Amino acid sequence: MSHSRTLFRVLLRSTRTRRTFSTSFPALVKVGDRIPDLELVEGSPGNKVNLSKELRGKGVVIGVPAAFTLKSAGKVFVVSVNDPFVMKAWGATLDPSTKSGIRFLGDPDGKFTEALDLSFDSASIFGNNRSKRYALVVEDGKVKQAHVEPDNTGVDVSAADKVLK
Repeated sequence: MSHSRTLFRVLLRSTRTRRTFSTSFPALVKVGDRIPDLELVEGSPGNKVNLSKELRGKGVVIGVPAAFTLKSAGKVFVVSVNDPFVMKAWGATLDPSTKSGIRFLGDPDGKFTEALDLSFDSASIFGNNRSKRYALVVEDGKVKQAHVEPDNTGVDVSAADKVLK
C-alpha cells in the first residue's frame, strides 16, 4: 500500500468520532458548483491559499469538523474550521515527512465552509460552527462529486474507498 493511501486512511481514522451531532439539512454544494473564491490559511495567518485558483486540474477537498494522495486524485487538501497553527500541527503529526503532498488548510472564520453550505451548528460544544465531514472531487475548479456525511461527522459516504472509486 502506498504511503499516500496509508496516510489518507490514517487521516480518516484519526478524525472519526463515535459521538454524533444532530443531522442537518442536506448540503447545498452540488456537482457543477464552482469552488468558492475565498482565502484559507496554511501554516500561518499570512500564508493565504485560494482553492479556486489552486484547483486547476484534478483535486480532492476533504472537510472535517475539527482538528490521500494518489496520482489519479490530483491535489488533496484537508480543510477545517480551525486556525492555521492547529492545522499545521495536525499535518506535521500525520505526515511528518510531508511526502504525501496532502495540504492542511485552516478556515478560521468558516467563510469557505459556509460558502459551500457545509457548516453545522456546534456552538454549544466548540463555541462556533464547524464543518460537516465531506470529500469533494474537483476538476478545473468545479465539483465533480460531492460526498457529504448525512450526520455531519460520520465516515461512510466520504470514506476513501467510496471517494476514490
